[in-house]
Amino acid sequence: MRLIVTIPAYNEEENIEAVIKEIPRVISGITDVKVLVLDDGSRDRTVELAKTAGADYVISHKQNKGLAATFQDAMAAALERGADIVVNTDGDNHYNQSRIPDLIRPILDQRADIVIGDREIRKLEYMPAANKYLNLMGSYFVSRLIGVKKTLDVSSGFRAYTREAVMRISILSRHTYTHETLIQAVDNNLIVTSVPIMARKVTRKSRLIKSIPKHLARSIFVILRVFTVYKPLRVLSFIGSLIIIPGIILVIRFLYYFIHDIRGGDGHIQSLIIAAILILVGFQVLVLALIASAIGWNRKTLEEILYRSKKNTLQK
Repeated sequence: MRLIVTIPAYNEEENIEAVIKEIPRVISGITDVKVLVLDDGSRDRTVELAKTAGADYVISHKQNKGLAATFQDAMAAALERGADIVVNTDGDNHYNQSRIPDLIRPILDQRADIVIGDREIRKLEYMPAANKYLNLMGSYFVSRLIGVKKTLDVSSGFRAYTREAVMRISILSRHTYTHETLIQAVDNNLIVTSVPIMARKVTRKSRLIKSIPKHLARSIFVILRVFTVYKPLRVLSFIGSLIIIPGIILVIRFLYYFIHDIRGGDGHIQSLIIAAILILVGFQVLVLALIASAIGWNRKTLEEILYRSKKNTLQK
């Protein structure tokens, strides 16, 4: 069984050697461990140092494409090189690579398709309070949104994937992949679990989070957008209900005044007009939800075709 550790990297000359050298090359249950660095157009010595440190494969983008695209390309490259299990980690030495055997154990035991290295956010004393509580709130919100009982560390990039899981996932976002992969995993009935692996303090500034408010806004937008794509009936039905319910309340209010002959309902016609508009718009959104759900069935069919295409291509 082949394990490939993928490292998306952008200007990581300070840490890339330490990350690669810490990756265990002998793991029980694994016959072959390889390291693949996907350089995202680095302008420093990342590529040179990755090769010197012992990376088995180094692939470079001609220009910087961002984390999501780099992750997607790294996953595809790992599949092409025969990976049975893919572990994705960061090039900033945030994660303890020596814990990779623990990370992949649920997969080897056939208990999971995706395993997340839980950073144990509550115990990270070095993390600023704002970052800590935003991470905790985000993890709770996304876990509940996708219907996972256990709260997962949804922003952790230290993860293990089975070959099947990698073939099932296609990243649409251009910002980050962490939330989208989980939404897709649950949509594809993949089993997701986590292993506690405390993260280290990163000395350099985050290249993904340049501004917490902007990152939070972009992450929320990505989550809602992807969730709408994969669960359109739930999202649009909820929105439609939010529009219809106030309309119904206004109708009931009008009928109350009319039945009790309070001015014969005079002076409340405007409310009735607003109610009619709200109910009409809400009904249209509900119809749109049904149409989007039908389109979703078509999407599932296309995803299955893409999955089988990948499987057939990689088996040749």
